[in-house]
Amino acid sequence: MLKQLLLLVLTDNVPMPESQPPSSPAPSPTGSAAGSLTAWAFLTPALILLAISVLIPALLALVMAFSRTGLDLGEPLQFVGAANLRRLVADPMLRRVMVTTFLYLLGIVPPIVLGSLALAVLVNRPLPGMALFRGAFYTPVLVSLVVAAIAFRWLYAENGLINGWLGALLGPIFTPIGFLTLPALALPAVMLVTLWKGLGYYMVIFLAGLQGIPAELYEAAALDGSHGWRRHLDITLPLMRPYLALVAVIAAIGATKVFEEVFLMTQGGPADSTRTVVYYVYDLAFSELDISYACTVGLALFVLVLLLSLLRSAVSGDRLVG
Repeated sequence: MLKQLLLLVLTDNVPMPESQPPSSPAPSPTGSAAGSLTAWAFLTPALILLAISVLIPALLALVMAFSRTGLDLGEPLQFVGAANLRRLVADPMLRRVMVTTFLYLLGIVPPIVLGSLALAVLVNRPLPGMALFRGAFYTPVLVSLVVAAIAFRWLYAENGLINGWLGALLGPIFTPIGFLTLPALALPAVMLVTLWKGLGYYMVIFLAGLQGIPAELYEAAALDGSHGWRRHLDITLPLMRPYLALVAVIAAIGATKVFEEVFLMTQGGPADSTRTVVYYVYDLAFSELDISYACTVGLALFVLVLLLSLLRSAVSGDRLVG
């Protein structure tokens, strides 16, 4: 009996060999090469389309920025060196459109960042029907910019809906306001379209960040006496700082490249009060047919947007991940 118990104890204490999973076979060079060929076969049509529509025109524009072209595009290019760059530095209209673009950026970025963050905080609550509010706030993003610009142009007209409401409210003393014909009001009126279109888009970005904040942090803040909007100042804003920087940079890039709203609503007027850099490039190339100088201004705009894009990459890569 003692021998049997001893045998059982020894058997239990003896480690059993663990079963090793079957080793996966090493990938064969033939299979790896076939996979690479398959990947390149799928990528080649897109790369060809990208080269035809983006890369080749960009290289041609770079060449034309240092050349002079006539009205006949079939004529050979005349290399002029840095003449277009010197014209760029001394161009008073370029300085004016740069100021207008900067004012557009200042009028768009702070309201769209704060407004979309406020909307995200508003819809980030477990209340009945909140999904309907999220969909309603996001709906302007789905509306075509052409449709939105035409609709707002009708709203801003002197016989439009806004002036009609103001006339009914104020009576005979009211004089219709030319929102798109007064230089002081035209740029803010165009900005409002960009704000209306962009709030829902950036709201989704902020909403993703808000849903990643643990609820325990708000509970701990409540125990410390932080309630209402104070808890957003103590918890939400510090943790959402990377998203704030990311949205600000993306909105700045979009404001720098604004074109459709200006083209559809004001054509750069009145008195060039809404002429932005991109619309100036359009005017140079297609109205004045000064294509070489238009390419030079476009090159300067490309450098500006590239710097903002690098800033966005740094923000999204280092601060959101790190």
